[in-house]
Amino acid sequence: METRYGMHPDQAKSLDTAGLRRAFLLQGLFKAGEVNLVYSHIDRIIVGGVVPTTGAIALPADPRMLGSEFFLERRELGAINLGGPGTVRVDGKDWSVGRLEGLYVGQGAKRVEFVSQDPRSPGKYYLASGMAHRPLATKAIANSMMKHVVLGSSEESNRRTIHQVIHPDVVETCSLVMGYTCLEPGSVWNTMPCHTHERRMEVYLYFDLPDNAAVLHLMGPPAETRHIVVHNEEAVISPSWSIHSGVGTSNYSFVWSMVGENQTFTDMDAVPMDLLR
Repeated sequence: METRYGMHPDQAKSLDTAGLRRAFLLQGLFKAGEVNLVYSHIDRIIVGGVVPTTGAIALPADPRMLGSEFFLERRELGAINLGGPGTVRVDGKDWSVGRLEGLYVGQGAKRVEFVSQDPRSPGKYYLASGMAHRPLATKAIANSMMKHVVLGSSEESNRRTIHQVIHPDVVETCSLVMGYTCLEPGSVWNTMPCHTHERRMEVYLYFDLPDNAAVLHLMGPPAETRHIVVHNEEAVISPSWSIHSGVGTSNYSFVWSMVGENQTFTDMDAVPMDLLR
């Protein structure tokens, strides 16, 4: 598990391109037969990828990293499958998770294993985990259970559907909120007009980008923005002081994951377009 540390905005604005990428860009999360995790000291979120092929892959338990006997002793977990049909085994019980479906696993689950139903089309699980203060029920979230919100317009190049997977209207969690947004063909902008939210941090994982496409992920304080060039299945950590928005060379999708003080979607500070610098 890789560790990333928090950063003051005054320090972040002094970084060059390579420095920004080292601090905030996550690469290589999805490798066949592996689990790859990143521990961020920003609200202590853990994100990562699991791609099981010939056998099950279990969530690791590393007391040196988490100070606990098992991964979810003091944590909760969300997973969204970006690959082929899969199964997640939680303390011996199997939960089916198809492509673009989700699973919430509550605090206290001792063993979590990820399986692909067809090794030729393996599951590709994107994980997000935050601190938890009480155990809650594990729940699989099919597409029909999600909340789907259509926003934007073709004229503004931001027509998109927000799929709320792990969300207070869908499943009860301690603080974790998770879902994905899909842009329609011809639309390239996400989360614009942009915003910040002081009480929550966020991670964006971009997926379904063509090999020759890229997204310019905008970050930083509203009056001093920077950008990071992101390719398929790469993620960006967004501190609470930073905007999180982007524009691509084609349409794409992204998973958003949040932890922090609350789960209130309207608790944000919108940034008018004329104030961006």
